[in-house]
Amino acid sequence: MNTTATDLTIRLAHADDDEFILALAERFVGFELPAWRKRGETLNGIRADLARHLRELPPASHLFVAENGDTERVGFLHLQTQKDFFTGALNCHISDMVVAPQHEGRGVGSALLRFAERWAKEHRCRYLTLGVFPANARAIALYQRHGYGTDLLRMAKPVK
Repeated sequence: MNTTATDLTIRLAHADDDEFILALAERFVGFELPAWRKRGETLNGIRADLARHLRELPPASHLFVAENGDTERVGFLHLQTQKDFFTGALNCHISDMVVAPQHEGRGVGSALLRFAERWAKEHRCRYLTLGVFPANARAIALYQRHGYGTDLLRMAKPVK
């Protein structure tokens, strides 16, 4: 079945989803990383963080899985609530969002973003935030189409 945004169900992740979620971690390094970031090291860090959240289920961490009409898993979303540094207001942060490669371009990412926005509104969050590597042009374009703009620009320099 071809996945479309209209036939998606987004539900809380459960233990049976761990392998699916962890397998998609490679998508986070599927583009040029900053010169000082090593692909393997970055991927291992992302996998370890996801695995910790799946194992510990911290109260401010919420993992969701998107399924198509055939109940095939097509992507996932990891939301975290946190206090805004400047105002102390509650924010919702999209910690991780991935669409399975075979379902790209079918509205899954947009559906996950709309879900995140509804969830943030229901939980009275002031802002919905996310981080993205500068070379992840496809993701940046998606976020901009959904009204995201640069809030803070994080810069890094290796210390030698």
